[in-house]
Amino acid sequence: MALTWSTACPDWEARIIAGQSLLPCPPLFPQEAEDALQVFRDLPIVDVMGKPSFGEISRDWVYDLPSAVFGAYNPDTGRREINTFFELISKKNTKSTRAAGIMITELVRNQRYSAEFNILAPTLEVAKNSAEPAMDMVAEHPDLRRILKPIAHERKIVHRETGAFLKIVAADSETVSGKKTTGLLIDELWLFGKRANAKNMLREAMGGLASRPEGFVIALTTQSDEPPAGVMLDWVKRFRDIRDGKLAQPRALGLLYEFPEAMIKAGQHLDPANFFITNPNLGASVDIQFLLDQFEEAQREGPKSLVGFCAKHLNVEPGMGARSDSWAGAEFWKKRADPSITLDSIIERCEVIVVGIDGGGMDDLFGLTVLGRTPNEIEVEQGDDPDDQEPAPRGKKRVKQWLSWSHAWAHDIVLERRKSIAPKLQDLQAAGELTILPDDAMDDQGVPLDIAQIVEIIVRIRDAGLLYCVAADPAGLGELVDALADVDITEENKDFNRDFVAGVSQSYGMMNAIKTGERKLANGTFLHADQPLMDWCVSNLKIEPTATAIRATKQHAGDAKIDPAMAKFNAITIMATNPPACRSIYEERGLLIL
Repeated sequence: MALTWSTACPDWEARIIAGQSLLPCPPLFPQEAEDALQVFRDLPIVDVMGKPSFGEISRDWVYDLPSAVFGAYNPDTGRREINTFFELISKKNTKSTRAAGIMITELVRNQRYSAEFNILAPTLEVAKNSAEPAMDMVAEHPDLRRILKPIAHERKIVHRETGAFLKIVAADSETVSGKKTTGLLIDELWLFGKRANAKNMLREAMGGLASRPEGFVIALTTQSDEPPAGVMLDWVKRFRDIRDGKLAQPRALGLLYEFPEAMIKAGQHLDPANFFITNPNLGASVDIQFLLDQFEEAQREGPKSLVGFCAKHLNVEPGMGARSDSWAGAEFWKKRADPSITLDSIIERCEVIVVGIDGGGMDDLFGLTVLGRTPNEIEVEQGDDPDDQEPAPRGKKRVKQWLSWSHAWAHDIVLERRKSIAPKLQDLQAAGELTILPDDAMDDQGVPLDIAQIVEIIVRIRDAGLLYCVAADPAGLGELVDALADVDITEENKDFNRDFVAGVSQSYGMMNAIKTGERKLANGTFLHADQPLMDWCVSNLKIEPTATAIRATKQHAGDAKIDPAMAKFNAITIMATNPPACRSIYEERGLLIL
């Protein structure tokens, strides 16, 4: 009978709260797992007082990943039935030491002559975290010294009989192409997520697995200190879906030590009594007093430091609403995402549209938001509508909904100047929400291609008879203003109450837009397209008080982009004035459509 198994773990929330194993299935080949674990348990951990072995001091959870890796190997066929593994865990939970132990064990038990095993680290410093424990294990163990030869200056350990070797490679200083890898362990995947070329690099490093059925890939990482991007985002999304049963991939297995979403929303992750949830080695390699000291210091230093503590020591993914200075609307943003909203559906469903624009220099994004108002009304509590000019008695009232869709443009130079967000921009480009153009791209008329494409969208809305105005901070947008004038969308058209360009104040008017947006999100009268672009931009917003108002700025100068979010606020500034419904283009021409 064929062997069947699942790597889904739908009850993971109950398990992790109870401190139970997250392994979705037992080792497929129990004897193979046990034979390999005998080697693993005997490995000494030299940097622990007394130099104990794994077997002498390890808790049960420590063996989950090794047993899954070892026990996936079918000794009858020479094939590893599960060949891709992912562990997401908080700092100081013996990640790099276990990585060294797993790879030493595989080197010892490997039967392929001249096989390559690699630990791939993003930097030389991270490489040393695995190289030093691996070298120490061999030096301290008399049996290992007889069969393994360490070459310290190469960060390499060679099997004296088979010629197979384990090499710890630093991706920032050594090439990873041309590898004939049998076993690859990727350490600190979150740092690879910040590299624009990481996907190609890892593809090269894994190339040898195509001809090695016993091969495997393991990725170990702590949480990213920023919203995950690039390869980190790919792996996290994939293995969450596998764990939750949304994606059936029995040859891939993940162990994700993270808080259930409900606990994060309730703030329960900040209760030290719950720190054990993402720190299974709390009280051993993770000192509780150290965590408490770090937690207190992070609280004292402010929101940004607290986000960093939560990411690294509690495995909480940085994102919207995590900072006290974030936009209040961020708390409701994801709740108001509607997958049915597209540019086409806004044109079809709305009675009037305002287009918001925001753009900066060549190394910024050019953001566009299309904000429409529907003719249909929904029921909300009286007093919850931001358009109410005066306090009203509580009760029900009917108001019209707003719908928004966004897009952004960038030039190639951004990928060079802002390397830290290049993977994120490439993710958004792949999702169809960001257009990256050559720096000198022009259309047939000599108009910069980003501006030409923006004008094309605006003209489409105008020709549908729905455009009220284009709302923008006029600073630095001369080329766009000129291009709009060429299609008769001008500031002068304001006299006709449609198809005009409106300059938007970035002071008091913007404060009103910020407040209006968050209140309409809260009461459900503002829905938006489900777009990672805007999720990212909204999470980057920082609200700062000024002498007379508030303003929206970036979390981090230069890299965390917010231009499409600012375009949204520009559009809200005008839509909040309750512009009249536009006549259809047919009515404007005096035509009657029956």
